[in-house]
Amino acid sequence: MAAEFGQSLPESWKIRRLDEVATIIDSLHKTPTYSEMGGAMVRVTDVQGGFLDLTKTLRVTEEIFQEFTRRHAPKRGDIVFSRVGSYGNTSYANTGTPFCLGQNTALISPRINGRFLHQFLQSAEARWQIEQMVVGSTQKTISLKSISALQIPIPPPQELEAIAAMLGALDDKIELNRRMNATLEAMARALFQSWFVDFDPVRAKLDDRKPVGMDEATAALFPEHLEDSPLGHIPKGWEVCSLADKIELLGGGTPKTSEPSYWDGNIPWYSVKDAPSETDVWVIHTEKHITKEGIANSAAQILAKGTTIISARGTVGKLALIGTPMAMNQSCYGVRGTKGYGDFFTYFALRQATADLQQRTHGTVFDTITRQTFETLDCIFPPANLTVAFDRTVAPLLAQLHANLHQSHTLATLRDTLLPKLLSGELRVADSITNSIIQN
Repeated sequence: MAAEFGQSLPESWKIRRLDEVATIIDSLHKTPTYSEMGGAMVRVTDVQGGFLDLTKTLRVTEEIFQEFTRRHAPKRGDIVFSRVGSYGNTSYANTGTPFCLGQNTALISPRINGRFLHQFLQSAEARWQIEQMVVGSTQKTISLKSISALQIPIPPPQELEAIAAMLGALDDKIELNRRMNATLEAMARALFQSWFVDFDPVRAKLDDRKPVGMDEATAALFPEHLEDSPLGHIPKGWEVCSLADKIELLGGGTPKTSEPSYWDGNIPWYSVKDAPSETDVWVIHTEKHITKEGIANSAAQILAKGTTIISARGTVGKLALIGTPMAMNQSCYGVRGTKGYGDFFTYFALRQATADLQQRTHGTVFDTITRQTFETLDCIFPPANLTVAFDRTVAPLLAQLHANLHQSHTLATLRDTLLPKLLSGELRVADSITNSIIQN
């Protein structure tokens, strides 16, 4: 494939080794002691394609940070490459925030347009080359020598910059949507915290103040006093009861994998690997799909939009809000609020309860939560009409988040369609067909 790739390039393009167009720097081969505060350390698990996200990295002290950046301090425009385990993944550093490299990663410091280089390293051709270079049966690894030898197609400078700009614009919009979604989710979560955990509207009334940021009709739904309960002081008239009392649990199933007629249909089928990030909230696409025959001949059922999915076995507590009707496997529960409790309230209530549910897991091989687990956890519940008001308030935020996810998926599909054509010279940026695709 690599030979054919080189032969198919336009005459004006060149093939260069990666180390001819970039400097490759190895990480230190040791694991440090982490700390709660300090500089960000990027490990293999943090390298997941797209732009580098430093918000969830582990931290190291200033002394360790200096040690790990002594040979090279990563900078904006560098590319992080994972070498071991989840090998061959890359992330582009589009921020000037300092970070250091964790074990089993490498840094690629480009001497050409870094966006173009990163785009190629995410292509099918680059992945094919990487697969030929990995070694190891248990823990697959790609060496620095092999990374240096990757073959990179280099178009003329003007075309290279145009490709980087076009594909970069798509990546930038996807990243902007990701940041917008993080803000929208944080706003919805903060409102849940304020209303149902900190009881801010009730405390405002206790202090003879008007609740902030709500209309009079909504404010009237909150009581003016707190009262004692088994879980401490709660708003008067609210209820402490089992989580199971306010939800309906729905089961899933897996159609027989050896029956082709059950698979590759048009019904999304969810497993924990499809779980969105916490800030994305919604699941709108799944890796696998099943057919109506698969539904009819298994325990799987179609769950409605607005149902919360929680993983119940192995990786316990991963949440997703269903953004389109879908089925799921038996390692998850679908959760709907009962007795008038709203979908969005139910999602955030489960998120609030996740840590407690995880502490109640059992199982000798896999951590597991069962229907009985939900019965053992007592939670604070407001009147149902207040949860409906919450759903109504956060609905525009979650609707925009949902729309952003769909747009990002469309843009990513467009990018992935254009990528091999542009990087092989089959399609030129100036071609009218490209402009037509983008306009549509």
